[in-house]
Amino acid sequence: MFAVIKQGARQFTVKKGDVITVDRLEAETESVYEIKDVLAVSGDNGLKVGTPVVEGAVVKAKVLDHAKDKKILVYKRKPRKDYKKRYGHRSHITQLEITDITAG
Repeated sequence: MFAVIKQGARQFTVKKGDVITVDRLEAETESVYEIKDVLAVSGDNGLKVGTPVVEGAVVKAKVLDHAKDKKILVYKRKPRKDYKKRYGHRSHITQLEITDITAG
């Protein structure tokens, strides 16, 4: 059984036991987080595709950790002007482990 979920601005294909990295959530570590934006669910009865979400479908995930992602480097440069800049950015992330998928 797998599901396609929408979390933030991204979509993920998940199954039970997967660990995904999403943008920072306001949830305590080791708590259960429910994702109700389920776009599609595949199970014993076949594939259910929502319009836009599947009614009653819920994906439950356990919050593993809050951390920072790898550093992203951004370079700015203008040719022939001797202008160079370098910026760094680290996003705040949350790691989720998928524990249960309910088709609804």
